[in-house]
Amino acid sequence: MARKKEFDVNNALHKAMLLFWEQGYEKTSMKELVSQMGVHKGSMYDTFGDKHTLYVNTLEHYLELAQQIIEKGISDTKSAKEAIRFIFNWAIEQEEEFPLGCLIVNTAVELAKHDLEARQWVQRGWDFAEKLVYELILDGQQSGEFSKMLDAKEMSMILYNSIIGLQVKAKLTSDREKLNKIIDMNLSFLE
Repeated sequence: MARKKEFDVNNALHKAMLLFWEQGYEKTSMKELVSQMGVHKGSMYDTFGDKHTLYVNTLEHYLELAQQIIEKGISDTKSAKEAIRFIFNWAIEQEEEFPLGCLIVNTAVELAKHDLEARQWVQRGWDFAEKLVYELILDGQQSGEFSKMLDAKEMSMILYNSIIGLQVKAKLTSDREKLNKIIDMNLSFLE
């Protein structure tokens, strides 16, 4: 008979995600993970496998959370421009309990070049976000909010690239006025 888990798997995964997000994959030790997650080493291995498998699980967890937060946030907006601004703002502000920046961007910088599975998760996250921006641009063009002269696909690539850059910049500066000016400039390209 299988032993009952003595810990909340989702909570432990969330704690591992935060630690990886803060420190990166390479700098995070198994000892730190076990301590942060509040589980026994054997239970961690039984539940999540090795460190790499755990990391991949945290990427999936992160993408699910990010998608939920972004989809909820844009559903509360009244226009396509407001929705895109929400995405930009979320990129620089994040949620209170999250570190600044983006776990997917961190993974792209640290692992994607030499880790195929990590690269696939990065691409999955970026594809989701770029497609969402693309759909919002199309909505804005249909409503007359954005110029129909713009190529929505190209514009979504440009805007999403700016969002990635802002996620990195937000980790290094507390100058929100500067970050907001960058957002305003990006949104002005849609008019």
